[in-house]
Amino acid sequence: MGSKNKLKRFKENESFENVIQPSREDVLNGFSLKGKWHSFFKNNNPIVLELGCGKGEYSVALSEKYPEKNFIGVDIKGARFWRGAKTALENDFQNVAFLRTQIELIDHCFEKNEVSEIWITFPDPQIKYKRTKHRLITKAFLEKYQSVLAADGLVHLKTDSEFLHGYLLGLLHEGAHEVLFAHHDIYNSSSPPTEATAIQTFYENQYLKFDKAITYVKFRTKY
Repeated sequence: MGSKNKLKRFKENESFENVIQPSREDVLNGFSLKGKWHSFFKNNNPIVLELGCGKGEYSVALSEKYPEKNFIGVDIKGARFWRGAKTALENDFQNVAFLRTQIELIDHCFEKNEVSEIWITFPDPQIKYKRTKHRLITKAFLEKYQSVLAADGLVHLKTDSEFLHGYLLGLLHEGAHEVLFAHHDIYNSSSPPTEATAIQTFYENQYLKFDKAITYVKFRTKY
């Protein structure tokens, strides 16, 4: 994407009512929406996050499928989720928004018990050992997720990376977390949860065309 195109999208994001772009300083020094997201959506419906939402297609699709819930796509790359934000506005989906911030700051953006579910879809597996801390499912990240989730809150990981799938299961076993469902090839599972298969991203469709397995884990954190 050219720099001119990026600048155009950044500018458009500023005018989108479903895009929130606080500075890092704002987030660290008392983010105004922390604990008040239900007021932003003007309802008390459950709040669901998609972390590392990319172009926002999954967040938008979830919002359309589950109108009784509110969805927030979180990503630092605003030029990417511009597409999702624009699509949501064009279709008048009022139960989806996008937050531009670093994922490691979500405990500064959401209050304890404010989030009902977290989706992590096709994140970078960060396979190299020196990149371990950047994986979105390290022990430190799981602790952050629990800090904003309700007591019965759910986390979903959907990925084409067998490495990341196995790494997560190891962490969950080690920490005695509650694994509700896990499968290394969700589309060849005998009874896959519909929430895991009902929505497919563009790249997921491409993976499936080449018979690449899609893995899925649904769990609750226990610390």
